[in-house]
Amino acid sequence: MKNKLIKISLVAGSFLFGFQSFAQTLNETNAALEYRKFSEQLQSMMMGGENKMDKAKVILLKAKGFIDLAAEHPDTKDRAKTQFLKGEIYTAMLIANADDTTYIKENGDKLLEEGLAGYKKSYTDKKYKSEVLTSINTKKQMFSMGTEVLYKDGKFKEASEAYDFQVKLSDVVNEIDSSSLFNAGLCAERAGMIGVAAERYKRCAEIGYKAPLIYALAANALRKDGKKAEAKEILAVGSKKYPNNKDILLEMVNTDIEAGDNAAAEASLAAAIAADPNNKQLHLTIGTIYMELKQDEKAEASLNKALEIDPNYEDALYQLGALLSGNAVTLKQEASQLRQGDPNYDKMLAKAEELNKRAVAPLEKYIEKNPKDKQVLIILAQIYRGLKNPEKSAEYKSRADQL
Repeated sequence: MKNKLIKISLVAGSFLFGFQSFAQTLNETNAALEYRKFSEQLQSMMMGGENKMDKAKVILLKAKGFIDLAAEHPDTKDRAKTQFLKGEIYTAMLIANADDTTYIKENGDKLLEEGLAGYKKSYTDKKYKSEVLTSINTKKQMFSMGTEVLYKDGKFKEASEAYDFQVKLSDVVNEIDSSSLFNAGLCAERAGMIGVAAERYKRCAEIGYKAPLIYALAANALRKDGKKAEAKEILAVGSKKYPNNKDILLEMVNTDIEAGDNAAAEASLAAAIAADPNNKQLHLTIGTIYMELKQDEKAEASLNKALEIDPNYEDALYQLGALLSGNAVTLKQEASQLRQGDPNYDKMLAKAEELNKRAVAPLEKYIEKNPKDKQVLIILAQIYRGLKNPEKSAEYKSRADQL
């Protein structure tokens, strides 16, 4: 009798153990079925069906309950299927509750961390590689629509976090979502999160995304974040690859000026010229940098140097004309603000007239090569009207009107 009881106990124990294992496998299956219901509900809404997000959330929460049971049991917690479903369901929880800031604040980090961990573990199993990749791409596509809405609504902090989520999804399958990485930095900068922006831009610079501009953006953000040494390192890399780039050179100059080292700023530009003195584009670039720094005499000298190298250099002709005529307009506006009888009034008008006379030559040479540039035609008409030459003014106005 005793032996029979022992046998019965062993059989019952074996049956119970087998049943428990089966129950955990059933939890995986139920999680998959509920998640499929959620996906179908979501797809229906995306196709223009009735908005039943509350119902979809209930279904998804049920799926989470099943997968949590499977993920806790020793028989199934390390199975690729369990981990894959955990990745699917946990990341879907983030998407489904994206508009609930309280929920995301309380649960977002845990869902993201464990969801991505589940994806990563299942991705190591050959059987699930393609499924993980497909799921990642689907999630990114779903999430991108909401991210664009956040951006358009001016919710830059939330948009930055959403772009970061897409970057992390790509990281799972060892891919770099450079576009989302850059946009995360852009949104972070607009949200005033300069440290976050600096880190995102720096990573973009390391992979050369949006080069050469990215080197200047990364350095600018790092400089504003107080990381001047890192900013200079980024600029050094960028200037070595793109020695004539205006954005990089300008950021180098601004970095030196902010540090109170004007001599170093001048030295940066001088070194660039010394390395390639006959490069007309470089002189043009430096001229436009001086224009932005409001150092007009140096700007004019640099632009004239570019024209010495190539008298027909259209970009330099345009910039020189724009510099001179723009300064003439500014002088006239400032003169108009003076009190009546101020002796500087006539001097300023005379200076403005002299600048306009000098602007005519490069602008007319430019318009010969670009006869349909309406804006320049209008500028020339205005200049000649100011110089009391109605015939020339009418000629250029007529040409502009015809366009």
